[in-house]
Amino acid sequence: MNTRTVMHDADIARALTRISHEILESNKGPEGLVLLGIPTRGVTLANRIGPLVSEFGGAPVPVGSLDVTMYRDDLHRNPTRAPRRTEIPAGGIDGKVVVLIDDVLFSGRSIRAALDALQDIGRPAAVRLATLIDRGHRELPIRPDFVGKNLPSARDERVNVRLAETDGVEEVTIES
Repeated sequence: MNTRTVMHDADIARALTRISHEILESNKGPEGLVLLGIPTRGVTLANRIGPLVSEFGGAPVPVGSLDVTMYRDDLHRNPTRAPRRTEIPAGGIDGKVVVLIDDVLFSGRSIRAALDALQDIGRPAAVRLATLIDRGHRELPIRPDFVGKNLPSARDERVNVRLAETDGVEEVTIES
């Protein structure tokens, strides 16, 4: 197996700072924003982006998590997947601009599941998507609004995002 590192800790930090600024610009400020991370690493990224958006925007931005396990279309292939916690900030999502945050965008199926899960929780004014890595190969018409790095890859390659909070190391690698 051949593994190469494509992002180090400084690259990841820079990408998250840029995404935070882009979210603020797109929304014309922090008002009405809610950030929801998709477990596992999307939650970690949301918990990093939230304070940055709050700092740059000058106002607190609520951060939560959105478990999509029960909305996935591949549960029959992986029925032992354990659901994670969904934590919606106190103000809810109705009428808010919700930014879904995930680590890697590949087929788009996790994001489709997230959109279905959001429907059961409330009615946002708009839904945006931020992802650290966009590797292409979409199976659904889903495109991120905010991207840390476009990383063209072969279908049989594996993109791994490792973050200090969950993995003890900070990097993005491709395995072929």
